[in-house]
Amino acid sequence: MHLIIPYAASHAFTGPEVWGGLQLPHLHTLLGQLQRQQVWQDPEPTPLHLPHERLQAQALGWSSDATALPWAAWHHAQHGQTSTQAQAWMTPCHWQVGMDQVVMTDPAHLHLTDDESQQLLQAMQPFLQEDGLQVTWHSALLWHAQGELLADLATASLDRVINQNVKAWMPNSPAARPLQRLQSEMQMLLYNHPVNNARDARRQIAVNSFWLHGAGSLPVGTQPKVHPVTVTESLRTAALHGDVPAWRQAWQQLDATAVADVLAHFKATGQATLSLCSEHAAHTYTAAPAAWHQRITRLFNKTAPAAALAALITP
Repeated sequence: MHLIIPYAASHAFTGPEVWGGLQLPHLHTLLGQLQRQQVWQDPEPTPLHLPHERLQAQALGWSSDATALPWAAWHHAQHGQTSTQAQAWMTPCHWQVGMDQVVMTDPAHLHLTDDESQQLLQAMQPFLQEDGLQVTWHSALLWHAQGELLADLATASLDRVINQNVKAWMPNSPAARPLQRLQSEMQMLLYNHPVNNARDARRQIAVNSFWLHGAGSLPVGTQPKVHPVTVTESLRTAALHGDVPAWRQAWQQLDATAVADVLAHFKATGQATLSLCSEHAAHTYTAAPAAWHQRITRLFNKTAPAAALAALITP
């Protein structure tokens, strides 16, 4: 059992109000039984992917230095829809245009309905097809794209771009030029679309662009129907919005459920792996054989949850 916890700590918030009085009894017990075996630190200031994605990719046997992590293709392979063609997720979103930057708001804040999403995709289809993209509707905020345009396209994770200046994350390789043109065309197309006109009348923000993420083709040898790890998203929303109270509450709920399950598994089998991640680091704890004196030392020097979490954001 390997549990990966994204946003176990976040650079969005620090200080005593984050850690003070945070009660995580199952995590405290588990950290007392496991040893930190691996430390991952982003090798560059602005990597396209998050540490928890890298850990999951590693568990799937993908190259540790891959520039593309093909999550869309992997998801479809899990559902028996394998293809050698490059694929990607496409998320409709809102770009807030300012004086000197263009910021992507959280797509979840659109509160986009299925019907609105399907109407927008239908309007965009002729342009997408002209560029050789086959796009099918998956959910309101996830459309599935497939086509040669995506073959050599290194795209940033959606979470890297939310609340950030999109220009810093736009692909700038020659392979990305058709994508840049397509995004400009879609901004013009969607400006006066009936869906956006209706949203404006309701004082809702417009859908004026899209973001491609999880692009690429499955690496050779990837096994379908394999789930080597569990990745929880319980802390994601609160961390993305810097909501300390919501994050603390989500952590306590996570401790009582998924972390408790890992602890129970460890007690039953003596084996467990836990990865705690922030936006730029990941620390992995595993069970390891130890001499009796090492066991006694760990018993009386347990790593407190607050210290383990703070270590993820300490330079």
